[in-house]
Amino acid sequence: MSNNLSYGQGGHYSPQDVPPSNTRNDFAGSLPNDKIQTIHKKLAEATDIAGQNINSMKDRGENLDGLQDKTSNLADSSQQFRRGANRVRKQMWWKDMKMRMCLIVGIIILLLVIIIPSVVATRH
Repeated sequence: MSNNLSYGQGGHYSPQDVPPSNTRNDFAGSLPNDKIQTIHKKLAEATDIAGQNINSMKDRGENLDGLQDKTSNLADSSQQFRRGANRVRKQMWWKDMKMRMCLIVGIIILLLVIIIPSVVATRH
């Protein structure tokens, strides 16, 4: 810098008077090249791990969507099964009742066939 001008007094500045504000050598010059390479390597590893985590989260989300679809299908199937089971249960109940009614009617007819001739025979 020139000795006769300061920044606050005004005047013309030469490029040598203004310190560079945007240099990459400030950071690089303070650390050895091996440390910079180590930092770049660690940064690349962290970036790879972050990418893998994002991919695994995406896969997990897809798996969760698939599981949600399967559970909704299973819920629908269980409702259909329940309706079908109730229908079959009612059909079997009616079938059982018809069989019981037939047995009762058969027993009544058998008793009538046995009792009526014996009553008629005892009256004569």
